[in-house]
Amino acid sequence: MKSVRIVATLACCCLAQLTHAWAETQAGDASVYSTETGSGTANGGKWNAEGLTAAHRTLPFGTKVRVTNTSNGHSVIVTINDRGPFVQGRVIDVSPAAARELGFSGITRVTLEVLGVSSVN
Repeated sequence: MKSVRIVATLACCCLAQLTHAWAETQAGDASVYSTETGSGTANGGKWNAEGLTAAHRTLPFGTKVRVTNTSNGHSVIVTINDRGPFVQGRVIDVSPAAARELGFSGITRVTLEVLGVSSVN
């Protein structure tokens, strides 16, 4: 029971630090990455082009992020499950399914809002 309390306390502490570090939204370019399903992601899972997932350079795996397309106001909540993008000026790579929800293909300007951390999958 004591170990459960410690883990819960650590999780709350880490979430508080994450939320504090991201108190403001981040803005930049988003891109759509690979449409090939089945390759691996940095968190050890299988890449699914139809999942609402994304790659971010530093956010922990399992982080839920609201991505808003600034040109049309469409938004989607994605789960971070991979690392990237590795192109200067881009803040996130989203799956093709997330890009469809956002109403773009290629590259678009977005804002990011961290909503919290859930399970890695």
